[in-house]
Amino acid sequence: MDEERALYIVRAGEAGAIERVLRDYSDKHRATFKFETTDEEKRKKLCEGIFKVLVKDVPTTCQVSCLEVLRILSRDKKILVPVTTKENMQILLRLAKLNESDDSLEKVSEFPVIVESLKCLCNIVFNSQMAQQLSLELNLAAKLCNLLKKCKDRKFINDIKCFDLRLLFLLSLLHTDIRSQLRYELQGLPLLTQILESAFSIKWTDEYESAIDHNGPPLSPQETDCAIEALKALFNVTVDSWKVHKESDSHQFRVMAAVLRHCLLIVGPTEDKTEELHSNAVNLLSNVPVSCLDVLICPLTHEETAQEATTLDELPSEKTAAKETVLKNNTMVYNGMNMEAIHVLLNFMEKRIDKGSSYREGLTPVLSLLTECSRAHRNIRKFLKDQVLPPLRDVTNRPEVGSTVRNKLVRLMTHVDLGVKQIAAEFLFVLCKERVDSLLKYTGYGNAAGLLAARGLLAGGRGDNWYSEDEDTDTEEYKNAKPNINLITGHLEEPMPNPIDEMTEEQKEYEAMKLVNMLDKLSREELLKPMGLKPDGTITPLEEALNQYSVIEETSSDTD
Repeated sequence: MDEERALYIVRAGEAGAIERVLRDYSDKHRATFKFETTDEEKRKKLCEGIFKVLVKDVPTTCQVSCLEVLRILSRDKKILVPVTTKENMQILLRLAKLNESDDSLEKVSEFPVIVESLKCLCNIVFNSQMAQQLSLELNLAAKLCNLLKKCKDRKFINDIKCFDLRLLFLLSLLHTDIRSQLRYELQGLPLLTQILESAFSIKWTDEYESAIDHNGPPLSPQETDCAIEALKALFNVTVDSWKVHKESDSHQFRVMAAVLRHCLLIVGPTEDKTEELHSNAVNLLSNVPVSCLDVLICPLTHEETAQEATTLDELPSEKTAAKETVLKNNTMVYNGMNMEAIHVLLNFMEKRIDKGSSYREGLTPVLSLLTECSRAHRNIRKFLKDQVLPPLRDVTNRPEVGSTVRNKLVRLMTHVDLGVKQIAAEFLFVLCKERVDSLLKYTGYGNAAGLLAARGLLAGGRGDNWYSEDEDTDTEEYKNAKPNINLITGHLEEPMPNPIDEMTEEQKEYEAMKLVNMLDKLSREELLKPMGLKPDGTITPLEEALNQYSVIEETSSDTD
């Protein structure tokens, strides 16, 4: 009945009556996302009728009411096929000020019409393949970038920017060709970076350093939403950057990384919004070439260096780190470098671990980012090593037992999700400079076996990457306990009595043969397969491993 009454008024009524009936329909169905199939034809005709009203010279308030109802109806994919035409798309583009002939955004009264038109386009493009094809034909991406240029430095039209960016994100998500167009033809990387700068009100103190006001107000909800949409659009634009990175792009990526560093050091209006903002920043940082991530840390300014520093020895022991200091303004410092952004990433990672769910989507991006940063940048690795793997003192508990970041990461090394456990193990391995003996000290052989088997390092050694040769220093407590540490579990165990000490030689021989027979039976029934290490450190069936060693010995004998 609602559609029938609205359709009757839209077809025959004057602007005032149309506005009233559509406003009533909008108020009633504002939260409707599922529609009755019986009224499908009526909703199609209502959409067609609304487009006919929009081409007429009607008041702005009537246009807004028409667009609000069109936005609600466009949630239903089934009705979009007959109404998604080039003519109707052009009507929405004109109302959204996306035509090249619209030079400015001076009439404030038109802003609600622009916003609602962009909302309609978002729904229609997302739900209609025909609209997606028409977007390419109408060069919608270029029009959206042109609108962004008109409003990038004007804060009072954040809603326009927000939905312009959302539509740009959808287009670049649904069409890979548009990503390339945005990146190169439309210069989307600097444009979207400038949008972020505007949203964060960044003031540069150096080429890649911005002023951070730790006591400043949080971002407004509108600025936060606008920044999140810009981050998502930038992610699509730069998704293949690691493949095509050129030296000429280095400056632009560094500027973007500096903006993202600023993003990590500010907060949104709520804790949830802050986490969403930082999550999108982490995703985008994963696309930045690792050589450009050095701007996440920066040397201290003269003013910061002159401040009186407090060593972490005065803090609770669980928060201490070997060479880290905390300045009066809570700046995290390591070896004279500002580590605030890395510390935020570390805290973000720990929060995601504590959530206990959606590890693959929520945790692996930040773990991958920290791993690559640690592998490429020595100061970042050493800072994270001090935070995550401080010198061992208490080894009475297993490495996976406890509430420290190290304990949480070691628990992930045996997670059921292969991707999660691989990246957690890789992160710890990199912090240990890819040295097997160092990794085993912090995790135990049992937890690290999966990584070592995959890397062919079960026999020991180190990974392929080069790291500085500075040695780890063991605490006196660890040195004293080391002879009694169980290498498999990685913790201190009291000496256990040897069960065969009380046996006679005949009993020992009987038990040995019993064990051999049990293993032989399991092997013949293929319930257990004896394995051995090949010369390269990887696992293989025992017979094959023995054959390879025999070949090596024969070759060596022939050479002699």
